[in-house]
Amino acid sequence: MADVIELILADHRRFEDLFRQLRDNSNDRLAVLKDLAELLVAHAEAEEGEIYPALRRFGDVDDHEVEHGAEEHAEGHQALLALMEVGDPEAQEWDEKLEDLVKAINHHLDEEERTILNSAREAVPQQRRDELGDKFVEARAARVSAGCGDISHVRDLVEQTKDRVD
Repeated sequence: MADVIELILADHRRFEDLFRQLRDNSNDRLAVLKDLAELLVAHAEAEEGEIYPALRRFGDVDDHEVEHGAEEHAEGHQALLALMEVGDPEAQEWDEKLEDLVKAINHHLDEEERTILNSAREAVPQQRRDELGDKFVEARAARVSAGCGDISHVRDLVEQTKDRVD
């Protein structure tokens, strides 16, 4: 068992590491982008499917912040798709689209950590956080197995959630 908050925070630090790798021209940036897309989408879908609904049941976790977190996932998916569609890491717009993605995701990570996760740490008992951690890991792994980082799935997500962003 692992605390869902610690698991989410570990993914956040992994995103930051992958962003550093994507900025480094000496890396296989397409392979790193594939890893990022897979983890980012699986993470967001696991949060929205398993974690956010459970956290809404606790009075100290703000429903508005949870809904806002889902909106920011949609914005992140849009930025991810824009970078994936560039295709060539040597293209002029790659770095611009990468920075758009980094900005969107870092904004989300900061807000989620300060609002939702801090509230959950105080409001949700440890045993429940551990149970949610198991569900999070299971849901995230299932999404990865289903190929959630594939560009066609990211396109579908953007289409399904476009009303959240506008």
